[in-house]
Order: sequence, then structure tokens, then C-alpha cells
Amino acid sequence: MAIIVVGGSSRGVGKTPLVCGLIAALPEFRWTAVKITTHDHGQPKPIWEETTAGKGTDTARYLAAGAVRAFLATPPMRNHPPTRDLPPMLDELWPHFGPGTNLIFESNSILEHLQPNLCLLVQGASDHDRRKPSFTAALRHADALVAHTPLNRVISDGFCPRGQESSSVAKPVFNLTALEHISPEMLFWLRDRLHGRALL
Repeated sequence: MAIIVVGGSSRGVGKTPLVCGLIAALPEFRWTAVKITTHDHGQPKPIWEETTAGKGTDTARYLAAGAVRAFLATPPMRNHPPTRDLPPMLDELWPHFGPGTNLIFESNSILEHLQPNLCLLVQGASDHDRRKPSFTAALRHADALVAHTPLNRVISDGFCPRGQESSSVAKPVFNLTALEHISPEMLFWLRDRLHGRALL
């Protein structure tokens, strides 16, 4: 079982295109993709399975990219003042998956509740003022950063998580001309990491 988490620094930064790129680039994993969102997408249940591939919704795009299943999950509101409560929703979500299911989650906040095989965070070039607090928290879990840039390029020692500079090995930054098209260098890195950590 392999688990990838894709997070991002702000809304609209390119998380969904990267998820689609990973699904298409690694078809042998037969991914189930899950978008966790705090936004109301008009679905009647907190956990909803997409069944039609297309371009109209993020979950439809997952299926169009090659995912075998796709889910939209909205954590329930709890407490006063109200906040999204992710653990109860995860308890409801897990039974939807069979043994050995390979999962891609599009979410920052899920990193507080599970340890993935890989965590990839999409960073916008000019969104420092709009960064989600959950992205700052997720940075300490990141295995690599990904950015949309004019040229494909790998910066092998691109960043160290803040506060861990003296104890951490520097981690790569993958610059991609299109987030939905994984570069050969990034694909090599992904296969090396995933096949070394996960059973297909």
C-alpha cells in the first residue's frame, strides 16, 4: 500500500493538476484519489464517490487521469467556535478502501493524522501573503516541493524544513512547466521512493 499526500501553499496553486499528473505517470499503482476540502461542493453526504470521468470537477479529473476511484470528503464541523473535525471523517472513509489500496490525498491537514509514503507540496511563486497556515505546518512533513515554472528543473538541495536546518538532509524542489506532466527526473525520483517503500 502506498500513500501520497499532495498539499499546497494556497487555494488554486495547482494541487489538483499535480494529483492528476501523478495518477497518469504512475498507472501501475491503480490509485484511489481523495480530495479533502472545507468548501461546500453541493454534495449531499460528507463522503461522496465520483463515478464519471471528465473535466467538470476535481474528482472527475482524477478519474480522467486514470484513477480507479475518486472521492470528495468534507470533514464535519465541531466545537465552538466551529472547526472542521477530520478524524471522525477519516474513520468513515477507511472502510471504503479495500486491502492494499494505493491512495493519493489532496489535503494539507491530513498530515496531522497519518504518515504518508511521500508528501509533495505545491508552492506558488508569489503567494507568500496568502499562504495557508496548514501549509506552514505541512512543510515539516514534506519530502519535496513542486512549483510551476517556465522550465523543467530539479534543485536537488532546494529546501530544509524551517527549524530543522541543522538536522535535516536538504530536500528537492521540482520545477515543472505543467504540473499535470511529471518530468522524467521527477518520475525517476518518485519510482525510486515509492517502489522502495510500498508493496504493489
